[in-house]
Amino acid sequence: MDVPLTALGEEEARRAGERLKGLHLDVAYTSGLRRAQDTLRLILESMGTDIPTIRDQALNERDYGDLAGLNKDDMREKYGEEQVRIWRRSYDVAPPGGESLKMTRERTVPFFERAVLGDIRQGKDVLVVAHGNSNRSIVMALENLTPEQVLELELATGIPRVYELSTSGEVLGIETLS
Repeated sequence: MDVPLTALGEEEARRAGERLKGLHLDVAYTSGLRRAQDTLRLILESMGTDIPTIRDQALNERDYGDLAGLNKDDMREKYGEEQVRIWRRSYDVAPPGGESLKMTRERTVPFFERAVLGDIRQGKDVLVVAHGNSNRSIVMALENLTPEQVLELELATGIPRVYELSTSGEVLGIETLS
């Protein structure tokens, strides 16, 4: 669902921008959803920079289908705790009418490899501002995580993760800016 940032989300975006201040960037990528676009805008404002931005639905959050917009407690009451946990945390089980993390990866990684790595191959420094599951699917590919390992991966909201990549996309270094 295309919901706006909360006040907390706005503050987290500004803090992320402060943490990234001084980092050279040439281009930014974000999703088609306004909360990611607003997050990017606040990050760039906090950094005091303005760079070209590419928006693409390939970076949108995982689609929760029939569960989208529902309260987690209501979902647990209706479907049971274990079923909701499976839908939310499994790699390849999709909620009714929605996407699994595997399906999300099948959407995000080809875009990342074509567009983002395309810019990196040209020597550009790139910022990607997306969503929890779209980011997790890309991190899974970058770090060669197994489906079991990605389930344990927690990406803190508003905490930048900086990758140094070779022009071929090989991870040379990772830094979390907390």
